[in-house]
Amino acid sequence: MTKGSDLLVAALENEGVDRIFGVPGEENLDVVEALRTSSIQLVLTRHEQSAAFMAATYGRLTGKPGVCLSTLGPGALNLVTGAAYAQLGAMPMVMITGQKGIMSSRQAKFQIVDTIATMKPLTKLSRQIVSPATIPTLVRDAFRVAQEERPGPVHLELPEDIAAERVANPPPMVPPHPIEIPVAHRAALDRAAEMLLAAERPLIMLGAAASRPRATAGLQGFVRRTGIPFFTTQMGKGTVAGGTNLYMGTAALSERDYVHEAIERADLILAIGNDTIEKPPFIMGPGGPKVIHLSYTAANVEQVYFPHAEVIGDVGPSLELLADRVEGRLHRAGALLALREGILARIADRAEEARFPPTPQRLVHDIRQVIPPNGIVALDNGMYKIWFARNYRTQVANTLLLDNALATMGAGLPSAMMASMLHPERRVLAVCGDGGFMMNSQEMETAVRFRLNLVVLVLVDNAYGMIRWKQSVDDFADFGMTFGNPDFVKYAEAYGAQGHRVEATEALIPTLEAAFKAGGVHLVAVPIDYSENKRVLVDELKARLPVT
Repeated sequence: MTKGSDLLVAALENEGVDRIFGVPGEENLDVVEALRTSSIQLVLTRHEQSAAFMAATYGRLTGKPGVCLSTLGPGALNLVTGAAYAQLGAMPMVMITGQKGIMSSRQAKFQIVDTIATMKPLTKLSRQIVSPATIPTLVRDAFRVAQEERPGPVHLELPEDIAAERVANPPPMVPPHPIEIPVAHRAALDRAAEMLLAAERPLIMLGAAASRPRATAGLQGFVRRTGIPFFTTQMGKGTVAGGTNLYMGTAALSERDYVHEAIERADLILAIGNDTIEKPPFIMGPGGPKVIHLSYTAANVEQVYFPHAEVIGDVGPSLELLADRVEGRLHRAGALLALREGILARIADRAEEARFPPTPQRLVHDIRQVIPPNGIVALDNGMYKIWFARNYRTQVANTLLLDNALATMGAGLPSAMMASMLHPERRVLAVCGDGGFMMNSQEMETAVRFRLNLVVLVLVDNAYGMIRWKQSVDDFADFGMTFGNPDFVKYAEAYGAQGHRVEATEALIPTLEAAFKAGGVHLVAVPIDYSENKRVLVDELKARLPVT
């Protein structure tokens, strides 16, 4: 006879789920048994947080919800950071947690926390399953809600007695249906076209929502047809190839960076897919450019972002309709391109400097040499993220995975593992600071167990470097940010991975090349010279006068 757990797993198969990430517990052993005989692979991780990061990254890369599993109480609470990561980053994900029985209470309140209430502010939907008969419809609705714009996490709690309950007449599965997004309204497109045609110095900005798998196809054509130069936010990188002669740079900072020379001169910015969960790529204010917001959903009006017009609808088709209105008529489209060469040249300054330890610029330069255009670099969160956002040129969407929304440490390694699972034929590199790496470094065992092809680059400065830098910039004493580290080579070898230590700047490229060619899991430890943080990101930018 069918159990509630069987219905759950069948409903997941009905949604096309091929793998679930997590750490099961006593309260979902029925679900584990149902998975054992299903077509779904259980990816057992060493911490629930990593499982959530992997499921969220699955959603980010595929557009389909990733699924993670935990038990009740402490296991469910370990998913919380991953829920926020997916919620702020707009990554579709379904979290399934266990719970004690709800029809009897033999263990009283042991391990019980109100997970439904905990997850509500961090998810699009959080519900408890109270009857096996409702499982097919609840699962179908969970996947629909997770995937529709704006994507995000959904939480389902399955109590152990509901999972174990036998059902004489199992309800039928609910077939998935496609989610279609309307194109923008004709009046909004006409208004945007008029503003573009009137602009003297137009500029395009590509934001986080532009990197949705469904969106990227239409972006390249729009930029080509209009000839308007563009820049990206950190999470919008790669949506249009950074190698095109219209690319002006990436806004890794909110103001005074070199790309802001173009932003400050623009009289109109077409912000495609801007999501204010990202650190602002520019600050709107009096006398600034007009801004058109074009995205799937209406803009969040903020102190730093209040667009003058909106075009809301499916991004790709809406851009095609907008291009139809302006193509061949934008006679001043390239007015800002004269700034491009100078901006990019200054960003690339000292990229081949040979001093050791290597500078962030040299690290980014050398990594770009060993990663092909479709290779994937997954960043943890740290000071190096700013350098990759500014200096790392991308040709393909979602090939530089960084988090500029929750900006949590500990996500880099699990995200890279997910990318490697989905794309075993590509080169995948995790870049982690020593602080962020150690937060989920236990997943090296998971990577080895699943025989992934993955290189993990650990940047060693024995400190929480970004906070230490800000501490210095604010003239506080150097206090409370430094720590010790294990021998990373031996640490990797203890998990069955290969360990490498870079002891000369010119050795970085050969070491990474050898690791990728050998296959398997490799850890490469390299020290980093962060003195450039203050010279470039503080002193030089403070010295740059506002454009007049």
